[in-house]
Amino acid sequence: MNRSAFLKLAFPGLLVVLLLALPQLAAAHVLDVDLSKLSRTDIVWTYLKLGYTHILPLGLDHILFVLSIFFLEPRLKPVLWQATAFTVAHSITLGLAMYGFINPPADIVEPVIALSILFVAIENIFAERLNPFRVAIVFGFGLIHGLGFASVLTSLGLPRSMFFESLISFNVGVELGQVSVIVLAWLLIGYWFANKPWYKQRVVVPASVLIGLVAVYWTVERVFFA
Repeated sequence: MNRSAFLKLAFPGLLVVLLLALPQLAAAHVLDVDLSKLSRTDIVWTYLKLGYTHILPLGLDHILFVLSIFFLEPRLKPVLWQATAFTVAHSITLGLAMYGFINPPADIVEPVIALSILFVAIENIFAERLNPFRVAIVFGFGLIHGLGFASVLTSLGLPRSMFFESLISFNVGVELGQVSVIVLAWLLIGYWFANKPWYKQRVVVPASVLIGLVAVYWTVERVFFA
């Protein structure tokens, strides 16, 4: 069996296994340390790790969003441009929410995050190439995802004496998690298959369909059963 035939058979199956395993991978964020006993460096490191683990492995919806922006154009430069727009946007709303300037309810934010994943997945299926406006769209959705990050930090709390430093550390951790997802996806898929004539049909479409179905499920769950 040649490589393209193997990918055609194995890739959708691997995605199914991954998506079925998502509920088992998820877990609650827990801050199980006494911050008052930590040094400033240790506090920064603690929130850096919290930000990273909010993406890997706990940020399942954010992982699927990042993968969705990756699949349509898996070259590193355009993907990193989109990831940068996403980071700038979620940094804005995360900061505004944590400083108390905005406080949107989670029962609105969480379904919209799921819908953002569905939107990008559908666009991947029907778009023939990367739309120049995709960066603006990703930026807009990044504003919503930042509110989701804020809900995690609100539940965990930030030390008053190092509020700004902890907030920045968490955000840097989130960004490192996103970059890890992109680099891993590129090493496994983009580097090998992005230039193949069958890439859209055998990779983008099945992956986007599966991601879209998960996003639909999450939307329904978060609207009607939250």
